[in-house]
Amino acid sequence: MGFTQTVKNIWSVDDLRKRLGITILLVIVYRFGCYVVLPGINPDDLMALKNFTSDGLMQLLDMFSGGAFSQASIFALGIMPYITASIVIQLLGMVLPAFQKMQREGESGRMKLNQYTRYLTVLILLVQGPAYLLNLQYQVRAAGGIIEMNFWTVVFMTIVLAAGSMFIMWLGERIDQKGIGNGISFIILIGIMARFPEAVIQEFTGRLMNSAGGGLVIFLVELIILVAVIAGAVLLVQGTRKVPVQYAKRIQGNRQYGGARQYIPLKVNAAGVMPIIFAQAIMFIPVTMVGFTTDHSGFFGAMTDLYGFWYNLVYFIMIVAFTYFYTAITVRPAQMAEDMKRNNGFIPGVKPGKPTVEYLDTIMSRITLPGSIFLGIVAILPAIAHVVGLNRQFAAFFGGTSLLIMVGVILDTLRIIEGHLLMRHYDGLMKEGRIKGRTTGSGAF
Repeated sequence: MGFTQTVKNIWSVDDLRKRLGITILLVIVYRFGCYVVLPGINPDDLMALKNFTSDGLMQLLDMFSGGAFSQASIFALGIMPYITASIVIQLLGMVLPAFQKMQREGESGRMKLNQYTRYLTVLILLVQGPAYLLNLQYQVRAAGGIIEMNFWTVVFMTIVLAAGSMFIMWLGERIDQKGIGNGISFIILIGIMARFPEAVIQEFTGRLMNSAGGGLVIFLVELIILVAVIAGAVLLVQGTRKVPVQYAKRIQGNRQYGGARQYIPLKVNAAGVMPIIFAQAIMFIPVTMVGFTTDHSGFFGAMTDLYGFWYNLVYFIMIVAFTYFYTAITVRPAQMAEDMKRNNGFIPGVKPGKPTVEYLDTIMSRITLPGSIFLGIVAILPAIAHVVGLNRQFAAFFGGTSLLIMVGVILDTLRIIEGHLLMRHYDGLMKEGRIKGRTTGSGAF
């Protein structure tokens, strides 16, 4: 009854109803474009490309594009070039004073950074486009198909691919402005979720066809474990350690200001999915180098076995290390202590200045360790799930970047809907408390 009433409340808010309708319409346009094949490509010749993208990093790229990558669609490059450009600009903002200055300029600085991100996205597309087409040509010919690409064909198709990715960016911006919001992340969520029904059906069919029997029970156990993993990911995204801050009283005229106690929410996983992205990028280097050699044994053989022990052990250690690294450069205790001092605030029992910085740094170190270990476990769970017998597509939803993005974006979307309801004096989606999105948890990017 409570869910039914919540749906009625959402439908009764005219602005929210329109935003949801526009969002659904734009999502339909995006999904339709994922099935529009590049001109001159025979869809029947793409089986080899689908096999090529069924594993490893290619599977991740195909998942983020909603299957457009393996279908040689006009949206084949998806939104990943924009995400890559955003990460680069974000990292430059941590090391270059000019970008740090733009970050402090408020809305005008944010607009400049967005413009630089778009320029960098176009440059990345101009590099990734020809690379994708050359790989497409190789895969189609390997499958016995016929595809001819001269210089002008590559230029034309690169322009089509770049235009497709820029159009996806435009759809994301329209969802931000006219729809429910969180546009780019929402498009990534749709791309990931588009693969989920097929993965569940394949796993269900495979279990039923298992001659050993008990397949349905095993499938139900897998679903229960998946729900438990999702619940753990929610805790990882929302988990915080609250540090109390007392503000000194200030009297101006006949009014008294301050004196209240507030809390600083320090995130258990302040790095979000960035450590997984960095680790995946580095772990993909041995996979690339093996393509230029004939010796697949020894070190390179171990580092290219995505479901092997040594690969996942190194992957896990790198995620823990990158979590500490990324947290160290994004969470700045010195800046937090300076902001508290400027606002006449202090941590009870801790002296202002250097002791406060050391206290905050100690707290962050203590909560980052379990957060980084949990993040590493979530990252290698798909490999564990596949080793114990799950098919690759279904195992991918048991952890990794896709699971954290799904959880973060869904929580953000629910928080936005809840905000619209509360503004119009309706009950929120949760009676026991407000939904925490990535503003209090880990970001997707």
